[in-house]
Amino acid sequence: MSVPGQHHRIGPDCGTLVVKTSRQGLAGRMGHDLTIEVRRWAGEVFVAEDDLAASTVTVTAEMGSLRVVEGTGGAVPLMDRDKREITQTAGKLLDADRHPEVRFVSSGITATGPDEGVVEGTLSVRGVERPFRLQVTRTETGRLRGTGTVMQSDHGIKPYSAFFGALRLADPVGVEVELDLG
Repeated sequence: MSVPGQHHRIGPDCGTLVVKTSRQGLAGRMGHDLTIEVRRWAGEVFVAEDDLAASTVTVTAEMGSLRVVEGTGGAVPLMDRDKREITQTAGKLLDADRHPEVRFVSSGITATGPDEGVVEGTLSVRGVERPFRLQVTRTETGRLRGTGTVMQSDHGIKPYSAFFGALRLADPVGVEVELDLG
């Protein structure tokens, strides 16, 4: 039996998907907090007509489409060359050649207020599946904004470090998505 509702195709045409990193360690001031855009991603949101629990979200993101859009902090501003090197390093850490996609499949959606809720499911990074949770709110402009945190080490990723560990990428990485479902 099919559940009545609305299907929405999602991707860069109707939203953004970014990853936010932070730095730590004794030389942390030398590094940058990064905003990295995922340029190629796609998915579907199904909103069940009368039963939010029957709604679903699926997203697939291509790891070869990462692009550093901003680096804040640091001793010197990020140059385009630095951004390209960071993107290459991220691809290596994520083992993007062997695992070119990250995938999220929801297992439950719960309203926690009139304009907010939680989407829970499974996130697969580098072939390692772990639970993932997005806090979702509706913005003043009517867009949906979701935020969550991924622990790199939970997916077998050793966070980037330099200068013998004095500069390290923090293990928690923020994920932010913003959508206009129209």
